[in-house]
Amino acid sequence: MDSSLKFSQHCNKLCAKAGLRARQILRCFRCKCPVVLTKAFVIFVRPLLEYCSQIWSPRLQKDIYNIERVQRSFTKRLPGLKSLSYTERLLCLNLESLESRRVKADLVLLFKVG
Repeated sequence: MDSSLKFSQHCNKLCAKAGLRARQILRCFRCKCPVVLTKAFVIFVRPLLEYCSQIWSPRLQKDIYNIERVQRSFTKRLPGLKSLSYTERLLCLNLESLESRRVKADLVLLFKVG
């Protein structure tokens, strides 16, 4: 958190780390099957982007876009999915947007507290 009580710096560092890990998955896995690569993304990258998101949940549109950009660029680089739109890629891979997952996590926390 910076002096203006925003988490933009944290989001930028988080996106850089997650983007690096996503690119490593694409580079290091021999199997280029989208299902396997997506599973690796869900296991190794998504926890970075979702850990304690109820605390630092982005409110600025640029932060939301930066976080979503990690998954958007990863799915775009998967074989056979480059020409599809982001929502179509998510449907093909049976994934949700990171923003909708954060909203669900916020609602679950609210339910547990209340």
